[in-house]
Amino acid sequence: MFDDRSPIYRQIADRIKADVLSGALRGDEQVMSTNQYAAFYRINPATAAKAFQQLVDEGVLYKKRGIGMFVSPAAPDALRAERRERFFADVVDPMVAEAKAIGIPLGDVVKRIDELEGRG
Repeated sequence: MFDDRSPIYRQIADRIKADVLSGALRGDEQVMSTNQYAAFYRINPATAAKAFQQLVDEGVLYKKRGIGMFVSPAAPDALRAERRERFFADVVDPMVAEAKAIGIPLGDVVKRIDELEGRG
């Protein structure tokens, strides 16, 4: 379930974010407690708590005192916006720079993208 490429708490946070983005977890929906999460995935409860705290700090989850953790209603839109920015920074910006470096007009790049979109 977990790999060695990044800390487990980060993998937990990423998985919960993915569930929010996919709609598997919806706004104001309660998530498992840190202890339930730790027991289910057989990890240290402190690791689960660290992931959940990171998600609270990022505004993905919020706490209801004495009840548990819930998905923030704004989380799907915020995560989508964050992923969009990361996509442009990680994919589009380097692609444009490479196209310019090798002399491909950006119009040709856009044309190619339009052609690929038409196939889908």
